[in-house]
Amino acid sequence: MLMTVLQVALGGAIGASGRYLSGVAILRIFGLQPMPLGVIFVNILGSFLMGLLVVFLGQKQMTHLNPLLATGILGGFTTFSSFSLETWTLIERGDTALAAAYVGLSVSAGLLGLVAGIYAMRAILGAA
Repeated sequence: MLMTVLQVALGGAIGASGRYLSGVAILRIFGLQPMPLGVIFVNILGSFLMGLLVVFLGQKQMTHLNPLLATGILGGFTTFSSFSLETWTLIERGDTALAAAYVGLSVSAGLLGLVAGIYAMRAILGAA
């Protein structure tokens, strides 16, 4: 178990560094934009790479690398890739209604959680 956690931690550090550097590169290439292009780029690329990875590791019987590569590197790069994979898994299972609910709940509850955190901290700090 400790080795698995270390693989996830190492991969997470690599993935998070890649996310940061991708954001910096996108900012340098396109400058400030009204939409967060770096985040969009990372989410799409990470989801694409997750698709490649799960098929490759499954076909080559190398799923023991999932903690390092999928959870660690791609999870650190973008959790959106995991979200995309879980959604697609539900769709492939034929649970399209559950997939739609998962997407709707994840996005709306995540946004609500963020807003609640913002307002809670503003209240704690006394800032408006």
